[in-house]
Amino acid sequence: MTEETNPFGVDPADLQKYADSFNKSPILELFGIHLEFPDPVTVRATIDAPQPGHKGGRGESAAFNGGVLAALYDLVVGCAAATVDPRRQSATIQLSMNFERAVEGDTVIAEASVDRAGNTLVFVSARILDGDRQVCSHGQGVVRMSRHTWKGSSPADH
Repeated sequence: MTEETNPFGVDPADLQKYADSFNKSPILELFGIHLEFPDPVTVRATIDAPQPGHKGGRGESAAFNGGVLAALYDLVVGCAAATVDPRRQSATIQLSMNFERAVEGDTVIAEASVDRAGNTLVFVSARILDGDRQVCSHGQGVVRMSRHTWKGSSPADH
């Protein structure tokens, strides 16, 4: 892999372990979210079997609720830091989103990638797509990377 396709040199196997640990977490199971790293610079979270609480955006049963979309943004923005260093603890410290159109249908996809990373701050761009892969929303966030590594069996334990 070239530096251009893997700018931080993270082993894809480490990203897979990171995603696997999150996918076992009770909160992702509760929300029906699947997390993955389709390449070394992108994190993706997908809901493809919406639950009753997922819908209700615009007061309609067809659109995903904005709170669910905000939670997806927080997840992918925070997890994008793993593409810099999956061993270090991290947390989203700023999040902004612009909703451009309703996300309708049975699938919602959130994707994020790192724009720039320093020693402690990671700047991330994200987007939300519907099941037809049409962009419905854009977001940006800042993640703080800790000097501490994850403790326990997985980052999802914290």
